[in-house]
Amino acid sequence: MKPFATVTSIAAPVAIKDVDTDMIIPAQFLTSISRDGFGPNLFKRLRESRPDFYQNNPRFNKAEIIVADTNFGCGSSREHAVWALLGAGIKVVIAPSFADIFAGNSAKNGLLLVTLPEDVVKALLNDALKRDLKLNVNLETQLVSSDTGAEWSFNYDPFRKHCLLNGLDDLDYLRSKLDVIQAKKREQSSNWFYSTLTPNR
Repeated sequence: MKPFATVTSIAAPVAIKDVDTDMIIPAQFLTSISRDGFGPNLFKRLRESRPDFYQNNPRFNKAEIIVADTNFGCGSSREHAVWALLGAGIKVVIAPSFADIFAGNSAKNGLLLVTLPEDVVKALLNDALKRDLKLNVNLETQLVSSDTGAEWSFNYDPFRKHCLLNGLDDLDYLRSKLDVIQAKKREQSSNWFYSTLTPNR
């Protein structure tokens, strides 16, 4: 995956509690075995049923940040929900809380989830609904800043931060430590009572 860089973007508001993964990408579109191609159907039902949904407003066409309500990403464990968000150009979701499995899938695929206090997110949602709210999200400093000059810090797992900043998924991370793994294997092999290189007799 690509290394995460600082993101500055207009914030797209999703002022709906408990947005589940079926709302993010409906089940009928989960026919591909690839990670690609899900973006065009992101939030399809919400987009079609709610004329005021952000995707129906051209000013959000280039939004890379979503500000959402509580428990975003609940429901089934489908990883496609993360792929759909990324495929539509979304790089950051800010909310008061996220479903655990969705959070894990996001971190492993390069989607940054930022948790901020509920009152802060509510104020950001209200602001984004009224005007073009521009936010900057900096993972290195773990800060979200607004075009009003306000800023908020957020917590993020140090291991996942390292992986996102360096563009490493779990397999890439293991490969980056291959020399350490091989050295440990050589160290341990001297104490083994059997050999993996020759048949035991």
